Amino acid sequence: MGSRWGSDERFAKGDDYDAAWRALAAAGKSIHGEADFVCGFEPGSVLDAGCGTGRVAIELAARGIDVVGVDLDPAMIGHARVKAPDLRWIEDDLATVDVGRQFDVVVMAGNVMIFVAPQTEVAVVANLARHVAPGGHLIAGFQLGRSFGVVAYDAAAADAGLERVDRFSTWDGAEWTDDAGYAVSVHRAPVAP
Repeated sequence: MGSRWGSDERFAKGDDYDAAWRALAAAGKSIHGEADFVCGFEPGSVLDAGCGTGRVAIELAARGIDVVGVDLDPAMIGHARVKAPDLRWIEDDLATVDVGRQFDVVVMAGNVMIFVAPQTEVAVVANLARHVAPGGHLIAGFQLGRSFGVVAYDAAAADAGLERVDRFSTWDGAEWTDDAGYAVSVHRAPVAP
């Protein structure tokens, strides 16, 4: 299955993508909001699904968390491998990847849901839910106003056996409003009996 990444030249090169984040950091802006948010759940392990060039995964690893990154785009994941060769990076489709283990948190930062191949969104949520440990969380942040919004996302998560526990309009935890243009959704896997 393809990805929407390849259709946009801006994202084809890892250096170009990282340059935007370096510029924000140089301007004094925090570029680790997603990592900060994820760390609030105190995970021991995280699957960074749609990891791109590894910005979030590398930061989580620097904080002592066991991290695996997955991305379909060979240029982006290749850049991640160069930046952090000691981490495990998997080039694969989120709809079908089998990492072979479960994680305390599976995070999709950086609008991953709007970049997966059209019509694979439900399969992506279902597959990633399989990678969430009992009592763990699936966390996704993405722009709204597209065909796959929060109602469809919540339905896919529920069909995958996850329960929504919270939603915010930003990674820094701003309160959710129905007119927000962005959603950070938190779903939990049931605890094993």
